Amino acid sequence: MKKYLLLLSAVIITLISCDNSAKLNQAKQAKTDDSLIRIYLKANPQVKVQKHPSGIYYQILAEGKGDHPNDNSMVTVNYTAAMLNDMVVDKGSGFSSPLDHLIKGWQIGIPLVKEGGSILLIVPSGLAYGANGVGRVPENSVLIFNVDLTEFR
Repeated sequence: MKKYLLLLSAVIITLISCDNSAKLNQAKQAKTDDSLIRIYLKANPQVKVQKHPSGIYYQILAEGKGDHPNDNSMVTVNYTAAMLNDMVVDKGSGFSSPLDHLIKGWQIGIPLVKEGGSILLIVPSGLAYGANGVGRVPENSVLIFNVDLTEFR
């Protein structure tokens, strides 16, 4: 019985350490991402963004008309996704999805505009694809999105 308790205690301690380590790594990555974004912005003074409390940077290019979408909205967008080196990694036209199924950076940024609006989003990796990456997007990549909200319902 003591062996099982000792083993269970070791497993719990390991899990707690891993969880704390993951949080520390996420915080470190968020700082790294923010530094990379600031370097990009300094090199591209024509980009006039605001920093959202979440950590994304955004520039409303066109506000649009009507209401703002919310988490329960089905959004349809045209978009381009690029890395900080301006390499385009994805683009789509007429892409539709429930907003709450999209990356966190889009869930935060898209509701800042109305239907017909356009927004530039610079999304830290933790609010995009994180340590996993996806497709042509490497792990821990900051992404720049140009998003046109064509409609929502």
